[in-house]
Amino acid sequence: SNDDYYVCLCFISSRAKEIKSKLGVLLQKPENAIDLIIPYPEKTEKKPEKQQKPSCEEASQWRESLDRVLNNNYGLATFRSFLQSEFSDENIEFWMACEDFKKIKNPVKMAAKAKIIYEDYIQSEGPKEVNIDHFTKDVTLRNLVHLTPESFDLAQKRIYALMEKDSFGRFLRSEQYQELLVN
Repeated sequence: SNDDYYVCLCFISSRAKEIKSKLGVLLQKPENAIDLIIPYPEKTEKKPEKQQKPSCEEASQWRESLDRVLNNNYGLATFRSFLQSEFSDENIEFWMACEDFKKIKNPVKMAAKAKIIYEDYIQSEGPKEVNIDHFTKDVTLRNLVHLTPESFDLAQKRIYALMEKDSFGRFLRSEQYQELLVN
């Protein structure tokens, strides 16, 4: 009958509005979507460790790969300083934040750190936004729904490749690095 049809349409319309309302929350800016996934953290700062200057031989081995630089405390600090001088230190900061994130075992601390990393480096217009494509941003956001130590791996690999291809060569030619080769 027409009455049953009308009741059915009203129900569907009301259900559609409810679904649209719920989806609307998720379709807002990414910073709002991330709030639904990860709670707000408490920020804590670590004090930097004192690094020992490498020998000429050790520093010369850094030419072999970006990994050699990043796996040496002094190399990491020197590369970071170089990137700061180029105004692209968000890349190394993001890479380091991801490395720290992988070491977190506590789920609450992991969620807090993930939120900071996402809001600072991944989210559009974030204060230290890194240059990654939309696909990588989307994959990373989806990875945050079920956090694992690998949640930022794709984005971290993209930034590592960018540093390796772009900044690493300039670093090796930089005055900062060349000074280490002439102790």
